[in-house]
Amino acid sequence: MKVRIIAFSTKGCATAKRVAEALDGEEVGLFSKTTADNLGLTPVTVSMRTWTKESFEEADSIVFVGAVGIAVREIAPFVKSKSVDPAVVSIDELARFTIPLLSGHIGGANEFALRIAGAIGSTPVVTTATDINGKIAIDAFAVTHDLSILNLKTAKDIASRILSDDPVGLVSDFPVEGEIPPELSAGPDAPSIVLISDKVRKPPKGTLVLIPRRRTVGIGCRRGTPQETIEEVVSKVLQDAGIPYDTVRAFASIDLKKDEEGLISFAAAHRTPITFYTSEELNALPGDFSKSDFVRSVTSVDCVCERSAVMVSRGGELIVRKTADNGVTVAVAEEPFTVKFDRKGKR
Repeated sequence: MKVRIIAFSTKGCATAKRVAEALDGEEVGLFSKTTADNLGLTPVTVSMRTWTKESFEEADSIVFVGAVGIAVREIAPFVKSKSVDPAVVSIDELARFTIPLLSGHIGGANEFALRIAGAIGSTPVVTTATDINGKIAIDAFAVTHDLSILNLKTAKDIASRILSDDPVGLVSDFPVEGEIPPELSAGPDAPSIVLISDKVRKPPKGTLVLIPRRRTVGIGCRRGTPQETIEEVVSKVLQDAGIPYDTVRAFASIDLKKDEEGLISFAAAHRTPITFYTSEELNALPGDFSKSDFVRSVTSVDCVCERSAVMVSRGGELIVRKTADNGVTVAVAEEPFTVKFDRKGKR
């Protein structure tokens, strides 16, 4: 996860450093917009409007350390939709309160704020209705289960029904483990349904479709291949296989391609993470993969796309073997999928 943290005072910079230390394992950028910083944060020399715009485009999460009003004013011009906005969290300079401001569920700001608050001893201030009422949040449920939401408006309607204690049922084409939450236990004949499926694209009225993101795509390409070419080839492979992009959880390739601008831009355009593996990691993967002496001579791996597709998956198997076109190779793996609840009906 890419996180950008910005502070506006000396005390704020100290708090920002504490937050960064608590986010071990994340890709964190520390910034200051103050002349009073003596802690070594990266100074922001451009306008805050420019910094915030760049952060919305590049980061998964943004943390403002300072007054809530600063954060609100800066993010206001860039807010688009809960489906694309990054998580935004505000923390006062003394770390007394940690407040998720934007994308609380889909962007993960609520969970992120709770994580930060627990690590630095701050008080989290979560205001979303489902959370304060102790009910399941469908959009958060989707995020934590790697599910795409087919229709955000229907998701909002379902959330309203849950808050009003109206009957909502859960139907799944996939195995369900644990106890179904009471908010979703009305059964398949309820007037409103949450359907977990990757087969239904035009649901009946009152049905919210959540689509498992259980496909992973491995990609190989010639040096300097532009984003447009990668997009064209990957899209054709997926379309021919009947695989929508909203079922894809991750892209992967070999680490020789980690600086390929076209590949990085392609993944960013789809807001889908891409992982790069070493030749040693890919070669150690057991299985029956396509073999190319030429590819091996260049990468030390017999087939980059197939091996990386399986490598990034969670126990997946190849469903589309190597397809080559215009200097790009593509393969797709599919993971097993189970909806899991704990004993109390929560994830």
